[in-house]
Amino acid sequence: MKSVRALISGRVQGVWYRAWTAGEADKLGLTGWVRNCADGTVEALFCGPAEKVDVMLARCRKGPPLARVDAVAIEPAEAPDRAGFHKLSGL
Repeated sequence: MKSVRALISGRVQGVWYRAWTAGEADKLGLTGWVRNCADGTVEALFCGPAEKVDVMLARCRKGPPLARVDAVAIEPAEAPDRAGFHKLSGL
């Protein structure tokens, strides 16, 4: 199992990035969450089999059609304390 926190920057708010991320993570069977941050970035926690987390991170580098991803910063993280993948309110 692999658990990482990702901070995605670029044009990632107001382009359905959170909803897209939650949908992609659900398809991969990952647990965690995604939320908008006050500075215009999107933060996410992904947990699951290493190969599926890596697939999700690769997808995050592209994002949904209206997004422009400039960078994805990744750091190790603790596994989430609840099942499923959640779209959190942020800011």
